[in-house]
Amino acid sequence: MSFAIIRNTKYKRENLKGIYRHNERRNKNYSNDNIDKEKSYLNYSLKSPKYRYDKEFDMMKERYNLKGQIKTVSNIACEYIITSDKQFFEEIGEEETKRYFETAYNFVAEYKNLGEQYIMSAKVHMDEETPHMHLIFLPVIHTTDKKGNNIDKLACSEFWKEKDSYRQLQDAFYQYMTSYNFELERGVPKEETGREHIDIKKYKEITNFDKTKEKLQNMKLELPDVPEITDININRLSKKRDEKILEEIIKPKDDLINELYKDKLSLHQELLKQAKMIEKAERYQKEREKILADNEKLHKEVDNIKSEYKQKEFDIEWKYKSKIKGLEKENSRLNKIIDKFYETINKFIHWICKKFDMGAEDNLIRDFQEETNTFLDAEKQLKHEEREKEWDLER
Repeated sequence: MSFAIIRNTKYKRENLKGIYRHNERRNKNYSNDNIDKEKSYLNYSLKSPKYRYDKEFDMMKERYNLKGQIKTVSNIACEYIITSDKQFFEEIGEEETKRYFETAYNFVAEYKNLGEQYIMSAKVHMDEETPHMHLIFLPVIHTTDKKGNNIDKLACSEFWKEKDSYRQLQDAFYQYMTSYNFELERGVPKEETGREHIDIKKYKEITNFDKTKEKLQNMKLELPDVPEITDININRLSKKRDEKILEEIIKPKDDLINELYKDKLSLHQELLKQAKMIEKAERYQKEREKILADNEKLHKEVDNIKSEYKQKEFDIEWKYKSKIKGLEKENSRLNKIIDKFYETINKFIHWICKKFDMGAEDNLIRDFQEETNTFLDAEKQLKHEEREKEWDLER
């Protein structure tokens, strides 16, 4: 029966850029031979980040007002890799495979009362040999501060503080998935297997890889010639002696040679498997180093772009502020001219009436407006002309 597999990895901030590019398939090329780029369109997200993981982290921390001290060496995010074996997914089919990962997603949101809001990304990869999901989340605990107020605190060490944390995770995941009718066995955590991640260089030293590989290349899988009883001159031997040689010398030697051959064949297969694993790990490490270098380069480029953008933003702002000030100054001058024009018109009307003894100023203004269909008040005149245009259109 297949296993319910869930593995956890902790990440510092410096790791997030490279993880983002791999999980979200942002790289152009991959040294991992298992990735079939022609099938990458089959990948899908149960939750997509809007931004790169490190930026998304900053926004989530601010949005949810997360407490806790964060240092350069702090683990600020975790990644579950959730899967089973290839045969399991082939047997349950496409729809059930999708339900498997959706169910696992819900498990993560509920486990330790985390909350779906603290899942940063959940990407299902269908372009590798076995379907699997990379789920990035923030290890947040719900607790209280010294005053007794409820707070959400980012604390990876507290999230995984129990000595058997991964055993608990395996138990909970297995029980949750089987409760949704997935026929699986419980995965074995590293606490039970005792396995730990070892650096490739160190692993090579421990396994004496280079010498092993050389022996593997020089090893010949040929069964030595086994002497046949017919090779012995039976004319010189009695039948009884012939049988004794066969039973006590030749047959045991024959059995021993065959046994040694089987052991040698088994050793060859084991060494070959080890060699392939090391070579694959080397390719992965080279890809990781390249990703980190590319990310560092991109980070610098982004900083340069930000610097240039800020300078351009300042230049544009200064330019338009200067233009606005100029327009405000010009507008103030025009208002003064208009006010002075109104003042001059009023003085002129008053002078006309007094000079030619024409009576009240109001009568003169009213007669002027009626005979010329023109208002001395500019605003009234503009409104009047607009109404006349509307009337003309209606006709």
